[in-house]
Amino acid sequence: MTDRLRFAPIPASLPATVPFTGPETLERRAGRAFTARLGANENGFGPSPRAIEAMARADAEIWKYGDPDNYELRHALAAHNGVRPENIIIGEGIDGLLGLLVRLVLTPGEVVVTSEGAYPTFNYHVAGFGGVLSKVPYLDDAEDPDALIERAEKTGARLIYFANPDNPMASWHPASRVEAMVAAVPEGALLVLDEAYSEFAPEGTIPEIDPEDERVIRFRTFSKAYGMAGARVGYAIGPARLIAGFDRIRNHFGMNRSAQIGALAALTDQDWLRLTISKVREARAQISAIARKHGLVALPSATNFVAIDCGRDGDFARRLLEGLAGQGIFARMPGVSPQDRCIRVSCGPTVELDRLDAALGVVLAAMGSAAG
Repeated sequence: MTDRLRFAPIPASLPATVPFTGPETLERRAGRAFTARLGANENGFGPSPRAIEAMARADAEIWKYGDPDNYELRHALAAHNGVRPENIIIGEGIDGLLGLLVRLVLTPGEVVVTSEGAYPTFNYHVAGFGGVLSKVPYLDDAEDPDALIERAEKTGARLIYFANPDNPMASWHPASRVEAMVAAVPEGALLVLDEAYSEFAPEGTIPEIDPEDERVIRFRTFSKAYGMAGARVGYAIGPARLIAGFDRIRNHFGMNRSAQIGALAALTDQDWLRLTISKVREARAQISAIARKHGLVALPSATNFVAIDCGRDGDFARRLLEGLAGQGIFARMPGVSPQDRCIRVSCGPTVELDRLDAALGVVLAAMGSAAG
């Protein structure tokens, strides 16, 4: 690289990586489309018809910029969550907001605590802004709040990442455990509470937290239960002083205008949300039945996906995943042992899960023959 094109020191020290390889990339490599898209935790049941109609109408005026204040959506979300508008920041999905948070509060060299194998995009942002990751293992296929807090105390961590419910294992902790974790956050640290799957969680999972509690910031999204992953609409709930800080660094025109309007319409259609949650519950039961049929074990899930324990090691799970891809099934798996003994299957329409069922039979039979 010439001196003219040199990178700044932090990005120059990093590999050129993408946290997730998209299904479109995999389809291009294979030269064919997937027949079941069950790997990205998208909501295959789709968004509210109100949202679709609202976005279709808005598209005619896509020549306009989106509202840089996100005023209507921010006020609607505040009312929905029982907080003040000053406690809400809206951004390009939780991913975009996580990047802004790291940039806002992290000094290069400061420690960030997370779980080994937890959501990798957060780690990507931490590395990109010069943070130092310190990781603790999962405990019984769930993130370990006590270990996270203990590590933060020992390292003087600036941020602690914790997802409840969890990705990639779909496990969860009750609200009381999360509230105890918030109470134990060390001085000077901030808990990053990712609640992307909160709408799917059992009653008693989501804690009551004062939005002005300076120990925690919470993240929510329209990508999962609301079925709008492609619209890229996420939001955070936190102390007004911290939320105001995002205005110092955010892309004020980063929100797509049609997406803003669609998210507002989706929020008004809680009947559709309840219907979607019911469909996801049925799909989880179908995935569990498929796993049992093929001698596998579906782990309990509080999300719109199910982790399926293959009963072997990560190499076996990877070969199974590759075999499924060859049968037209897009799924994913955890990246770290021992969780990588599992594959992860998103909830979707019955027709796609039926295709998963058929493909599992073919691939497992072939793997058994190869082993024999």
